Amino acid sequence: MSMPFYVSPEQLMKDKADYARKGIARGRAVVVVAFADGIVFVSENPSRALHKISEIYDRVAFAAVGKYNEFENLRVAGVRYADVRGYSYDRSDVTARGLANAYAQTLGAIFTTESKPYEVEIVVAEVGTSPETDQIYRLTYDGSVADEHGYVAMGGSADQIAAKLGERWHAGLSLAEALQLAVEALGSDAAAEAAGSGPRPIAPDQLEVAVLDRTRDRRTFRRLSGPTLAGLMSSGA
Repeated sequence: MSMPFYVSPEQLMKDKADYARKGIARGRAVVVVAFADGIVFVSENPSRALHKISEIYDRVAFAAVGKYNEFENLRVAGVRYADVRGYSYDRSDVTARGLANAYAQTLGAIFTTESKPYEVEIVVAEVGTSPETDQIYRLTYDGSVADEHGYVAMGGSADQIAAKLGERWHAGLSLAEALQLAVEALGSDAAAEAAGSGPRPIAPDQLEVAVLDRTRDRRTFRRLSGPTLAGLMSSGA
């Protein structure tokens, strides 16, 4: 007669968390940096088909690392949430805080009830009328929410990248300065640290970059690529 297989709840949650963290760490990092006129999102992502950074609503954007199909499901759900809320009430009622709470409930339910957690980490950001009113929320695989200020790094070698951002970030950066800082931080990952040769150079065509620009009317999200991105990187340097 075989003995029943038992795993304690604590061990089960630990195993799920370890599994999710390993999956997230395999992905290339995403950096989010606040600057004087908004928030910039930067990822080392040569693909032009699979985006890690996307618009959710007028002043709200989404960035993610991990399994593409899983965070794409979350992005689509966020767009639907925003559309329904904006249509039913008012466009100003769609906020990053409300979206982050909805994502937290979804991720928390999946983590506790499903056999496999989502291997994702996401950022929901909203640009305000001034830098003081910007909002950046970071959500992890288990539904935990952190209110971030100034910058955030997730995926890949997030600890090394965040340390690089912390050394040089300050309020009032220009877009070019924030972009240059983000690219240098992405290049300061574990591989660069092991080589001991300073940050890896990353070409503009290897980057996915978008901004929430508070100086634009209503729809503040725009992508940066081609000559515009190259020019900003040159002026930041």
